[in-house]
Amino acid sequence: QVQLVESGGGSVQAGGSLRLSCAASGYTYSSYCMGWFRQAPGKEREGVATIYTARGSTYYADSVKGRFTISQDNAKNTLYLQMNSLKPEDTAMYYCAADPSWWLGCGIQADFGVWGQGTQVTVSS
Repeated sequence: QVQLVESGGGSVQAGGSLRLSCAASGYTYSSYCMGWFRQAPGKEREGVATIYTARGSTYYADSVKGRFTISQDNAKNTLYLQMNSLKPEDTAMYYCAADPSWWLGCGIQADFGVWGQGTQVTVSS
């Protein structure tokens, strides 16, 4: 079973940057969908960015395109989310997720079965 541990959250002023990391362990498949999701208080969880690990294909929510970049370091089994030009509306708990069912699609609307514990991102105006 894959285990995911996020880090890198924090507080930043609007316009600033943060990089989230997700350390993964326990892989049993060669390919996965992996992604970043977020949930703000009182709102539903939403997909932010996802990646098909075998090909590096990436998918983004419209709200973060051009500002956020998802990437992976296979040697370190780590997923990243570089967040630039942060806005107060980006404030949320950010979760890393993974799922081996890549053949069903790895877009931000895909179902993910394994989740990390989350890391808080707070952007002040």
